[in-house]
Amino acid sequence: MSVVRTGVRNLITDVPGIAVGNAADERMRSGVTVLLPATPCIAAVDIRGGGSGSRETALLDPAGMVQAVDAVVLSGGSAFGLDAAGAVMSWLAARDRGFAVGQAVVPIVPQAILFDLLNGGDKRAFRDPSGAGLPYRALAKTACDTAGPDFALGVSGAGHGAKAGSLKGGLGSVSAMLPGGVTVGALVVVNSHGETTFSDGVFRAWESETDDEFGGGVPTSASTPLPDPVAGMPGANTTLAVVATDLSLDRADALRVAVMAQDGLARAIRPVHTPFDGDTVFVLSTGARPAAESSAARTAELSRLGAVAADCVARSVARGVYEAATLGDMAGWKDRFGR
Repeated sequence: MSVVRTGVRNLITDVPGIAVGNAADERMRSGVTVLLPATPCIAAVDIRGGGSGSRETALLDPAGMVQAVDAVVLSGGSAFGLDAAGAVMSWLAARDRGFAVGQAVVPIVPQAILFDLLNGGDKRAFRDPSGAGLPYRALAKTACDTAGPDFALGVSGAGHGAKAGSLKGGLGSVSAMLPGGVTVGALVVVNSHGETTFSDGVFRAWESETDDEFGGGVPTSASTPLPDPVAGMPGANTTLAVVATDLSLDRADALRVAVMAQDGLARAIRPVHTPFDGDTVFVLSTGARPAAESSAARTAELSRLGAVAADCVARSVARGVYEAATLGDMAGWKDRFGR
């Protein structure tokens, strides 16, 4: 088991300046999660798998001109959910947050979406040619209005209608404190094609667990049932993650952390990065804590941060599934394994 010390909440919001808002449509079984930093953040993204859906992610390439982002949005609804970022932009612009272009203010709001169209919710609004019944703009505004340091896990926000292999998926989050006081946190929406547990119900991420945050189990079986590929559909799953830290990173540093953090998904989900998934990891740096001055010390610091970020992602995957209650025919972990 991990000996990492968590932050006070054991949530991504232990990183000072990060707020999270969630909103969901229970009838439709879909939702939105918004990460709102108090000030613009350096950001990067690493996308794996064969079925990603996103908005404004190309802007985060270190070779691009965009220096910082104003929010990150995660949403259900497949491509329809991309409407959510527009509402977050409007919410931010009304508060004069973004970069000025003449009389306009343009917030930078990257987004990634997951597929939750076959989870048993009422999806009739998706066939409305006017789009008037789709909830994603309204949900995004509610998420912004209610964003703060505390938020619910499991059947919450973008994780409301998620499924993780044969179990109910959901929203998970954790944090960790590094030597010297640096904070790193992760938030993950688990909607994976692969399984997150061994056949005995113990989470694949068990070695990274801190303080029995997802059941405290030790595996008695090393086997993990593989999903039937014939039953899948390309692009019909996706695990979305955001890693945040107060350590000052440049955009190349942030991208390296995102690449390392993807390993957390590989330790927590089997299989991962499949043609059925669009796994995406964002990294945000508030820059509140200066990086080490020497090149050698900075490299070591970055390596440590990336390693802990991967642990946080793995822990968040397990915690999201552990906290997710049964919804319809999607069985919650606690109902399936009885502990």
